[in-house]
Amino acid sequence: MAILKIARMGHPVLWQVAARVEDPTDDEVQRLIADMKDTLADAEGVGLAAPQVYVSRAVMMFFVPPSRTTEDEADDGVPLTVLINPEIEPIGDTRVGGWEGCLSIPGLQGYVPRWQRIRYRGVDETGVPIEREAEGFHARVVQHEYDHLMGVLYTERMDDMTQFGFNAELSRHATRDTDDET
Repeated sequence: MAILKIARMGHPVLWQVAARVEDPTDDEVQRLIADMKDTLADAEGVGLAAPQVYVSRAVMMFFVPPSRTTEDEADDGVPLTVLINPEIEPIGDTRVGGWEGCLSIPGLQGYVPRWQRIRYRGVDETGVPIEREAEGFHARVVQHEYDHLMGVLYTERMDDMTQFGFNAELSRHATRDTDDET
C-alpha cells in the first residue's frame, strides 16, 4: 500500500464531480481504497474522498471517534466506513453550524452550516449495500466527504467568511459557538 499526496484547494480535481464506480471489486478500485486508508491514517483525519488524492471517482471513507458520537450512536463511535457511489438526503429541515477543517485546506477552519440529520446510502468496498441514518458529527463528516465527490469544498458552504481562518489564530482570537471540527 502507499501513502498518497493530498490535493490542496486550488487544484482542478477538487472542483470536478467524481465519476461513478462501475465495479467496487475491481483491482484498481481496491488498490485505491487500500491506499486511501493508509493516507487517511497517516494524515490523522476522520475522512477522505478520492478526489483529494487526485482520483475523480465516487469513493469516500470516514470514521467517527468515540468522543464524537451522539447519544443515539454506540459508545465506540462509527468504524471506518468505505462508501462508494454514495447518495445523501436530509432528514427534516434543521441545519446546524459547526467548525470544519479539511486535509485539502491544511491549517484552516471555517464555521459551516450542515443538515443536522441525514440518510446516506451506497455500497461498501465489497459491493454490499449500506444505508444508515446519521446526525451530529457523523452527519457532518459524511456531508463534508460527499461534497468532495460533488466538487465542493466546505468554504463554498460557509455563510460568514469572518468565521474562517488559521487554526492558531482562531484558537487565540475567535469566539466559537460550537466545538465541531472535521
